Amino acid sequence: MPTSQDMTTELDPGLLDALQHQVAVFARRAEQTRLGGTGQLRNSMDRAAYLLLNRLDQEGPMGVKALAAGMGIDSSTVTRQVAPLVDTGLVKRTSHPEDGRAVVLQLSPRGQARLEEVRLSRRHLMAEVTEGWTPDERASFCTLLTRFNSALSARQAGVPAPQEAPAPSPSPVESVAEPAVEPAQSIAEPAESVPRA
Repeated sequence: MPTSQDMTTELDPGLLDALQHQVAVFARRAEQTRLGGTGQLRNSMDRAAYLLLNRLDQEGPMGVKALAAGMGIDSSTVTRQVAPLVDTGLVKRTSHPEDGRAVVLQLSPRGQARLEEVRLSRRHLMAEVTEGWTPDERASFCTLLTRFNSALSARQAGVPAPQEAPAPSPSPVESVAEPAVEPAQSIAEPAESVPRA
């Protein structure tokens, strides 16, 4: 099996430089906008809250450990991130249906309504950003981005990357925690230019 060093030398270094640069630019732009949507809901829900609410919506009630495992983060992080969602009534703690001693987290009706508002706003943002794209270009980008995220997830988990990503669902559930992104700096980076090797 080739090592990552072997793979790097076999691939076009200029293309790899451009790819890593564009990923860094994307991470910065995403953090700057938080991909938060449009209108009054822009930046109104942070990434952690959105991913937690989305997972609870897609997979139903679950305990902290199951939620943490599914997102690839530790339980203490989930506990810390869920606390304000419980305090604001977006998530509720309930007894486990089979084990009354255990507690599960569940999306509240208020949380469901709020999540739908944010999703709609983010859909508008995605439509705006990709306005000049064809449906095939949007689908290809989504497929490749899903594959890229799957490969990052596999790398983080220490397992081989899937050769092909599953087709993205209409409302994909994030499978792992997003890597930390440095806060946006006040000086804008000339992001579109790529250094040439």
